[in-house]
Amino acid sequence: MDFRYIGKSGLRVSSICMGTMTFGSSTSKSEAFKIMDKAYAEGINFYDTAEIYPVPPKASTAGITEQWVGEWLQTKKRDSIILATKVAGAASGWFVPPIRNGLTAIDSFHIKKAVEGSLKELKTDYIDLYQMHWPDTIVPIEESLRAFDELVREGKVRYIGTSNDSAYGLTKANETSKNKNLARFESIQNNFSLLNPRFLDELSTVCKNENISLLPYSPIAGGVLSGKYNNNFYPEEARFSAYMKNPNPRVQAQATRFVNPKTIEATKRYEQLAKEYGISTVTLAVAYSKHFDFVASTIIGARQLDQLDDSLAAFKFKIDDELMKKIEEIQKDILYPMG
Repeated sequence: MDFRYIGKSGLRVSSICMGTMTFGSSTSKSEAFKIMDKAYAEGINFYDTAEIYPVPPKASTAGITEQWVGEWLQTKKRDSIILATKVAGAASGWFVPPIRNGLTAIDSFHIKKAVEGSLKELKTDYIDLYQMHWPDTIVPIEESLRAFDELVREGKVRYIGTSNDSAYGLTKANETSKNKNLARFESIQNNFSLLNPRFLDELSTVCKNENISLLPYSPIAGGVLSGKYNNNFYPEEARFSAYMKNPNPRVQAQATRFVNPKTIEATKRYEQLAKEYGISTVTLAVAYSKHFDFVASTIIGARQLDQLDDSLAAFKFKIDDELMKKIEEIQKDILYPMG
């Protein structure tokens, strides 16, 4: 088993993390427990959730995922699990979360309200990694960090991280923590995959120089790299099929960002490359996302148990220099498929 440390923290995590965002929507409770049990049996000690899960976020379902993860957690030794969750981002961000009456902010009140709720749902007295789900464009980062720092001092949270953040946001937060002697973000959870390598442009430099770890999510690009969208249609059960029918234009825009002519063409190229090495495209994609030295753990997901195998195969498959050159050739030919 390959273990790595998150940032400068004491969190020693498996190089693959089990994501849970479908638990309570497209994944039933019994199937969710089977998925987490199999991940645990395969050596995964790192589990990621959020207070607004499952997705797509709804007021009627928010919190179900944490509840189920909390119940499952009772079947394991607590100190054998590295548990991560997130406080919902600010309503000033890309969408208004369907919790706390749509008034969320990354301020002291909401951070404390959220963590108390998560501790209750997760049935634990501490969270190993507590993350800001996305930045607040209004509340100063110093106020946010002071609230997070208090949680660390109180022992409710061991370490903190950010998510869906920019190079500026991460750097600003890191320098504020240094100057004000506050707990710092040890990790950043951002979208990173074969179809979306933008993290390499700027953020990877910050992470490497400051020893902050990336926790990539969506390594198979929301299922696109599985090839299920390759035949120019949206499978009925697929996530982006539902997103395309959503009346919210922002949700529809997310679907077209993931599924478009460039992503489909790139996926077909990666499928051929994976065949050369006798692996699935999913295995190639997960192996790519965990390949880099600034990555601590790659977050995988599964709606059903049998979807885990190809992702778990990335534990053993390593990308060598020759394969990386072939990947980079595709990325050069089809620049930034996801924009």
